[in-house]
Amino acid sequence: MDAILKTEHLNLWYGDNHALKDVNLEMPEHQVTALIGPSGCGKSTFLKTLDRMNDLIPGVRIEGQVIYRDRNIFDPQVDVTWLRRHVGMVFQKPNPFPMSIYDNIAYGPRTHGIRGKKELDQIVEKSLRGAAIWDEVKDRLKKSALSLSGGQQQRICIARALAVEPDVLLMDEATSALDPISTSKIEDLIADLKKSYTIVIVTHNMQQATRVSDRCAFFLHGELVESGETEQIFSVPKDKRTEDYITGRFG
Repeated sequence: MDAILKTEHLNLWYGDNHALKDVNLEMPEHQVTALIGPSGCGKSTFLKTLDRMNDLIPGVRIEGQVIYRDRNIFDPQVDVTWLRRHVGMVFQKPNPFPMSIYDNIAYGPRTHGIRGKKELDQIVEKSLRGAAIWDEVKDRLKKSALSLSGGQQQRICIARALAVEPDVLLMDEATSALDPISTSKIEDLIADLKKSYTIVIVTHNMQQATRVSDRCAFFLHGELVESGETEQIFSVPKDKRTEDYITGRFG
């Protein structure tokens, strides 16, 4: 099991609040790792630490390491733009830019210096196909991405993340704002994407975790209680707190 991404003794404080406590977790390549746990347990904070999104929050202090391909992402030599090109993020609410579908997808490649129309056309098509939305939008690429439904907007955001060819895709409750049909489409998409990408998702939905993930990590009060193969976590959890959570006794 090769971990493309792992944390070692990761601690994070928001001011005096110790939000992540000594988290050690490996996220293997070409697998889906689901972060589960009740609201406020640290799973979204943990996810955002993986591409340094928490750097933007005042009063944040981080200790420990996040290792991406043998490099500590907090090393002063690591350029955040480089990191976010390799580790993409899809947020809870769809957040397409207020521009055309085409320009949404071409935005990242353009910022990385790709200007040729032919190359951009190929990237846009490949990314939209990768996000399983090409057939729905190929005839209206010049229309605003904001004119699409919520589920389509979320797939546009996934396509936008794919356009810079990341290694890792982070998804923070990417289906919680969507209807069941759109959710199902994105779950199918996740299963397909893991052939090419390593995926880490935050989900509140236990059924979703069992459907889409290979591995699960259960967080509680900022601690990683246990992690392992999804089937094992849901059938024979090692910790009583994990069992109580997944059987609905709390959370």
